[in-house]
Amino acid sequence: MVKNFLYIILAGFLILSCKAKAVNEIDYLQNDEKIATEQALATMHSTIQTGDILVVLISAKDQDVVRPFNQNYASSQLVQPNLPGGNMPNNGISTFSGPTYIVDAQGNIDFPVIGILSTKGKSMVEFKDELRSKVSQYVKEPTVNLRISNFQVTVLGEVNRQGEYNIPNGQGTIFTALGLAGDTTIYGERNNVLIVRTVDGVLTKNRINLLDDHFISSPFYNLKQGDVIYISANKTKQKVARLDPNTPIYVSVAGIIVTILALVFKK
Repeated sequence: MVKNFLYIILAGFLILSCKAKAVNEIDYLQNDEKIATEQALATMHSTIQTGDILVVLISAKDQDVVRPFNQNYASSQLVQPNLPGGNMPNNGISTFSGPTYIVDAQGNIDFPVIGILSTKGKSMVEFKDELRSKVSQYVKEPTVNLRISNFQVTVLGEVNRQGEYNIPNGQGTIFTALGLAGDTTIYGERNNVLIVRTVDGVLTKNRINLLDDHFISSPFYNLKQGDVIYISANKTKQKVARLDPNTPIYVSVAGIIVTILALVFKK
């Protein structure tokens, strides 16, 4: 009878340790419902913010023609962008360097030849199109290369690599940041991710559920300069943190005692 009782205790331990949660709290985007993902991605671009450092390089077939638009930048440093039909390294994104412009408190930059340009409320794509249109008044078929050199986000909490990360092309999603941070740990609370954002000096906080694909249509899906992403610890991690550090010792001792009792009563 005692032997059976010991077996029941051991079985109870196994059941508790192997108990699976009824709700999947690990996989992202669990909903099967179709959402206009492409449309959301096409319309939700990060807007340029005060303090952004823009790298702008104007190119054309004749580089001498665009030299005035690349003032204070040596001609030997100019990089001819990939033309349509050519080989496109890095998945079609050309890496380049060029003159830099800091967006001032009014959201403006002072661009050679053209003068003061406002970036306020404009995405990278919108500002790039506007700049191309203005340069086209002086140069035939110009190419405008534009990126933000100081686009940085911070990822904290239950991720494998906490820290600040630069997004090279100035465009990325929350998954971009999580990828750079090595994804969430098994203890990360994926359904309650905090994003802290500052836009035009206004601080906002929002929580999103990575398990629900509806969050793709949220304005917090695409990253903005200076975003802070915080992954909270789930209940499992909180319980582990509250455990007595000597618990493993107690469990080991209990296991030894159970084994001894089993051997004694077996006789």
